[in-house]
Amino acid sequence: QVQLVESGGGLVQAGDSLRLSCTASERITSGYAMGWFRQAPGKEREFVAAINWAAITYYKDSVKGRFTISRDNAKSTVDLQMIDLQPEDAAVYYCGAAFLGSMRAVPSRSPGAWRYWGQGTQVTVSS
Repeated sequence: QVQLVESGGGLVQAGDSLRLSCTASERITSGYAMGWFRQAPGKEREFVAAINWAAITYYKDSVKGRFTISRDNAKSTVDLQMIDLQPEDAAVYYCGAAFLGSMRAVPSRSPGAWRYWGQGTQVTVSS
């Protein structure tokens, strides 16, 4: 059972930046995509960004140009660099890992398709 641990959340002002990090408890193999989802109070968990083993990235439209996802396959880590944060970005951010079976497969944007989850890290943005 892979465990994912997030870090880097916090309270920032609108326009500020944050970097979230996620580390897996064991090696993530080449068939896995890694990604970030978020869940605001009263809302469903939603896709934010994902990256497959081949380092192809995918983003929610509203974060394109502001968020950058990256991974270190050797360390089984995935980061999310967020700039120009806005109040609507406030949520609990979850790291996930999904088995795709192929290094270049496109990861699903549905949370139900992701196998492993971290415990979440809170991001709060004040206006």
